This record gives sequence, C-alpha cells and structure tokens, in this order.
Amino acid sequence: MTATEATLPANDPDLSGDNVAVAFEDGIAWVKLNRPEKRNAMSVSLAEDMNVVLDKLEIDDRCGVLVLTGEGSAFSAGMDLKDFFRATDGVSDVERMRAYRSTRAWQWRTLMHYSKPTIAMVNGWCFGGAFTPLICCDLAISSDDAVYGLSEINWGIIPGGVVSKAISTLMSDRQALYYVMTGEQFGGQEAVKLGLVNESVPADKLRERTVELCKVLLEKNPTTMRQARMAYKYIREMTWEESAEYLTAKGDQTVFVDKEKGREQGLKQFLDDKTYRPGLGAYKR
Repeated sequence: MTATEATLPANDPDLSGDNVAVAFEDGIAWVKLNRPEKRNAMSVSLAEDMNVVLDKLEIDDRCGVLVLTGEGSAFSAGMDLKDFFRATDGVSDVERMRAYRSTRAWQWRTLMHYSKPTIAMVNGWCFGGAFTPLICCDLAISSDDAVYGLSEINWGIIPGGVVSKAISTLMSDRQALYYVMTGEQFGGQEAVKLGLVNESVPADKLRERTVELCKVLLEKNPTTMRQARMAYKYIREMTWEESAEYLTAKGDQTVFVDKEKGREQGLKQFLDDKTYRPGLGAYKR
C-alpha cells in the first residue's frame, strides 16, 4: 500500500464497485479507477460504471470537487487490450459502437463539460488511452515518480480513441509527435514542461497538495466556478468577435442564475463593507 492509499478515506459502499471506488472527504469526491491488478486498464465494464458514478456525483451535495485517480500503483495503463478490444471483436456493429460510446461518454464528453471542478491526481502509470481523461479534467497534479507514455507505436497501432486530439490541445506539435513517434516514457516533471499537468510533487506530498488545491476551489462560488470553466472551454474554438459576444452573454447569465448572488456580495463587501480585497482570496460566502 502506498502512502497516498493509506491516507485516503474509506470507500462509499453505495457508489463503489469492482471497477470504480468512490470516497468522500470534506467536499471532495475521490473517484478511483479500481482495477489495480490490471494497473487500472480501462475496460467496457469500467466505462459503464464510470458513467453511472459521474452521473450520480454530479447531483450529490457531498461532491464539491471531483478528484480522479487510480487504485494501487497506477493512474491507468490505458485501454485494456483484452477486455476492451478483444471483447468487441466478433460482436455486432451496434454492440461495438455502444462500447465506444460508453468510453467516449465518460472520458471526454462528460468530464470535459462536468458541472463540478475536476482534478486528475496522477499517482503512477499513465499510458495511452489514459491521456484522454487526464487532459479532460480541469486541472492535474502528478507524482514525480509517475510514468507517462504513448506506447502504441511499439504495439504496431496508433494512439486510438481521441488521444491524438486530446494531446494536441495541450502539447505543441513537435512535443506531441516526438512521443507519438518514439513511444518514449517520461516522468512527472517532464509532464509539467509539456503542459499535461499543472504541478508534479514528491509521491508523499501528492494527496496533500491535491487536497490543498481542492480547498481553494471549494471556497469559490460554485455557480461562477461552473460558468467560468465552461466559458473558457467553449471560447477556445471561437473567433475574437464571437468570444466577445458569448462572454458578455455568459456573464449576464451567471448573474441571473447565481442563487448566491456572488457579484452582488463581492461588490458589497469590497465597496461598502470594506471587508474584501480582490487578489487576497475569495469573497466571504
């Protein structure tokens, strides 16, 4: 058992299963890919379980921030070559597309547009298909001794799914193509340089730093947090003019739907009460 595992809270029996384990702690939902004997390689069954878990957590008040990590010594070794690819060989096109749809749903369609902040905590091996959920989380913290790799070229295959698309959103063409073409492995500090993760810390500090970041996010107005995240993600593919119009409308929408009236509270505390100073933290909720 690693230092990280030893300090994680107990799994919630109602949400945990053979493929995914969930634990709650002070507003944090720890979601662990739970196939340690397979280095958390992702199967069809895991995809189906992840879709159920993510749907439930989205409306669970115990989850303010979702942390995605892996049970044991790996984040994820990527797609399970036997329990995913072999399992979809010889089945009907409909069955095969259902398997693909389940995988795409949780790895990027749901994670990319999740209503709550998401953090990938990379605690070990992260290979191939695991790059997609890693990148589709909002933020990522890595252990220095984590091992990353796009090793598909060594298997005579290409990075499948949407891995190539995912890495192209964060890595430069030169960087991405180097690792796609060589299959070389790299560690946590290199993942920072490549833009794949925000920080890399010693293994015994990984959980501590992740919790610290979660607490910062939990202080923020949840409506504004959701709107700010979604606004950024959508404007990436817009022109400047489209972005200007969209962000103006998004700002007005945020004021309208925010039950907490964050803008009003922040301005009152800053201008009237003199109790809040921008740049020194969040306004008092």
